[in-house]
Amino acid sequence: MLLDKFLPSEYVKSIYDINPEELKKRGIRGIITDLDNTLVEWDRPHATEKLIAWFAEMKRANMKIMIVSNNNEERVRIFSEPLNIPFIHKARKPIGSAFRKAMKIMGLTKEETVMIGDQLLTDIFGGNRAGIYTILVVPVAKSDGFFTKFNRKVERGIMANFKRRGLINWEESN
Repeated sequence: MLLDKFLPSEYVKSIYDINPEELKKRGIRGIITDLDNTLVEWDRPHATEKLIAWFAEMKRANMKIMIVSNNNEERVRIFSEPLNIPFIHKARKPIGSAFRKAMKIMGLTKEETVMIGDQLLTDIFGGNRAGIYTILVVPVAKSDGFFTKFNRKVERGIMANFKRRGLINWEESN
């Protein structure tokens, strides 16, 4: 079914529920992650202490990390540079070129990579199209930027379909 391209491989409440050892068991060595409403609220410029600790845990486990965001360079650079995390801005997700570029930069195959994000239409659809394992997280903020508001309406319909079919049983889903 066409909608199944939007179905994540896994879904969790937050990135803090993602364990590097579990990723390693799947053969995953690298993380592509969205920024806004996945890692921090879309209007928060810098990482929280808890997020910094999560990144450190991933790096200790030898996980490569790259932020792939549809947002502008200034937004993504201000967040990423203090953490020394490489990034791709204006990624145009779900188009696959940013996913392929991120994997090439990290030196990983699609089997070794996970895409983590809060949106079905950009992060999950794009990751699935690229053949990457995908993890959907509950958005960190209850509010969204202008374009994301439209996506959320479409996502609610897709999630309702998944719930009816018994594919997702997730109360916090949008």
